[in-house]
Amino acid sequence: MNDFHGIIFAYSASPELRELVSHRTAASMPIFGRYRVIDFALSSLMNAGIRDVGVIMQRDYQSLMDHIRSGKSWDMSRKDGGIRLLPPFGMPGYHSGNYFGTMEALNAVGEYIRDIPQKTVVLLLGSMCANLDLRSAARMHQHSGAPITAICSTATPNTPQHRYIVGPDGYVKEALFYVEGESRGFTSMEGYIIDKELLVKMMDECAAKNLYRFHRDAIVSYLASGGKMGVYVHEGYYMPIRSVDLYYRANRDMLDPDKRHDLFCPERPVRTRHHALVSTYYGEKAVSSNSLIGDNCRILGAVEDSILSSEVVVEEGACLKDCIVMRCTTIEKGAHLENVIVDKGCVISAGTALKGNEKLPLLPLVVPKGTRI
Repeated sequence: MNDFHGIIFAYSASPELRELVSHRTAASMPIFGRYRVIDFALSSLMNAGIRDVGVIMQRDYQSLMDHIRSGKSWDMSRKDGGIRLLPPFGMPGYHSGNYFGTMEALNAVGEYIRDIPQKTVVLLLGSMCANLDLRSAARMHQHSGAPITAICSTATPNTPQHRYIVGPDGYVKEALFYVEGESRGFTSMEGYIIDKELLVKMMDECAAKNLYRFHRDAIVSYLASGGKMGVYVHEGYYMPIRSVDLYYRANRDMLDPDKRHDLFCPERPVRTRHHALVSTYYGEKAVSSNSLIGDNCRILGAVEDSILSSEVVVEEGACLKDCIVMRCTTIEKGAHLENVIVDKGCVISAGTALKGNEKLPLLPLVVPKGTRI
């Protein structure tokens, strides 16, 4: 895999993520009690032996930089190559920091891409949860005869999606955009393996015509001109993190042992930045049922079907059910939370009752970062 270079798009966050992305990007959101969403893209590249990676950022990327640092956790801290964090303003003419589409984001770091020594580029979203077998995908790309391979899924997430329909020859014959629910073809994970020469050509054509979008502009034009595109189908767990509902459901999915084993398969480990913390303390009256609880927590109350990040305190008499609680949060005595996402550094005062409903739009309830209730 020495001839492959990774590019991760970590510059955007869907407005449907609401308060969860008011201070961070979707890629840097904490998830599953221990990880950040971008860990899955980074680990997929790492497990495939791809060590040269560029991360395209836009705004609110301080937490992302703090998390990735030198890339050592993913064996990407190198004297030559390794990981590169690519903030906006990387090219004259792109001074706003607002990317209207993927092609504009790529052109904003165009000099970096043109200097890539490898012949093939792997494009991945930093805001998706999937453990990709990129070695298999790369082999398929090399043997397909097509200069671009779309990484797709058999899953159908509850969100608008792009879909590719494959013809008898194994190449894409039709593309569908922003499809809701079940439909023909495979769900695009918006990941691609593409020959660098073709990628640069697409970038130049879009820049010349002031076009910004990868799918509606670059891909449609490429397919219309008779270009060949293969498809690699990922059959494992996949969830795009585009809304509060999808974020909540992804976390809850990890309480299912089968889905957890599918995403965290031992042959492709998922790495994250290491925090040296002590073990969690459980009091005499503590109750924990079907939950994932991080290190250095203090559990004195009841936790059921919930996910807690590190350094969370649940005081005596407090009860959490179907909740997601991020780092350094305190749930005081007698508080009762159900179907609630509590962001980092919050305090839920004694006796407070909060309840969301996962079946209604815009819910479960979200408590913003640093809030005291």
